[in-house]
Amino acid sequence: MNNSIKIERAIKNLTQAQLAEIVGVSRQTINAMELNKYVPSTVLALKIGNVFNKQVEDIFYLEVTD
Repeated sequence: MNNSIKIERAIKNLTQAQLAEIVGVSRQTINAMELNKYVPSTVLALKIGNVFNKQVEDIFYLEVTD
């Protein structure tokens, strides 16, 4: 699963640590998500969506390959 967390953070001028604190996870978790090494729970994805005022599908998406 890919995501646009890094882009959304830049738009809101948030560091990984700041976003992590807001949503209640470690900075390492945010980093792992940005590197597509960690897929968040539904609750965490919803929290991140709320921070950026976006739907989960606008931040997290599957890369379809044939």
